[in-house]
Amino acid sequence: MGRDPHTLGLDVSRWTLTRIAQACPWLDGYTPSGVWRVLAQLGLTWQRARAVVHSPDPDYDAKLAAIDDCRAAARAHPDRIVTLYLDECTIERQPTLAAAYSWAGHDQPQARRSLRGTTLTRLVATLDPHDGRVVSRRASRITIDQLVAFYQDLVAAYPHAERLSVVQDNWPIHTHPDLLVALEPQETAFPFYRPRSWPTDPHPRARQRWGDLHLPIQLVPLPTYASWCNPIEKLWRKLKQELVHLHRWADDLDELRRQIDRFLEHFAAGSEDLLRYTGLVPK
Repeated sequence: MGRDPHTLGLDVSRWTLTRIAQACPWLDGYTPSGVWRVLAQLGLTWQRARAVVHSPDPDYDAKLAAIDDCRAAARAHPDRIVTLYLDECTIERQPTLAAAYSWAGHDQPQARRSLRGTTLTRLVATLDPHDGRVVSRRASRITIDQLVAFYQDLVAAYPHAERLSVVQDNWPIHTHPDLLVALEPQETAFPFYRPRSWPTDPHPRARQRWGDLHLPIQLVPLPTYASWCNPIEKLWRKLKQELVHLHRWADDLDELRRQIDRFLEHFAAGSEDLLRYTGLVPK
């Protein structure tokens, strides 16, 4: 044909074959099948769209560079410095729908739901990009108290570390003043995002409870709205694909939670397979 797709003069992704034929005089007389063949020769195919968003963070590149620096420091001084990726995940009591193998015919896979309310189970975990080790905590809610307790879990899990660089998203609770009082002074060059109504100083009760901890943790912010920069997101995908989709424990919440715990405990000592799955090492 010798035509570039961009010379069609319209956004082909928004048009049906018939409308393309009507809008392009040089396609006059072509049947829809003929138009389809012309488009195929031009390299244009009918595809399912996907949602796309790009981080609006003006510090996007600088934050990724800072994360790279943290990982480089951990590689250079593994006896003193550890870098971890942190994230939270919510699991519902009810099984989620997904494709699965089943006998041919009308006997489709079923997500057997409970008549009980949709109770939520929340998780917070870190992924070690060096060895694939996962440290996790399960709770009904992820509160400041739970996060402080989890940071204490991290310090106990890495007793040799003089500094834990924890890479995490910009959920405001991550940088609440009541939480920061439990950590060593923060050195990040990037601003913390908090609601304007929040206090700038920790509550006296928080100072009393956690002010003497001085946990050796530095919070390293991810770019805003950039979940693809956090490889632990793929751990949650793996959890949902292998356990949560079509699960059979909607009427046995305790067993569902035991299964979740067992899944995460599988990576408590590290996992080369998990590193490959999350893209942290080449497959």
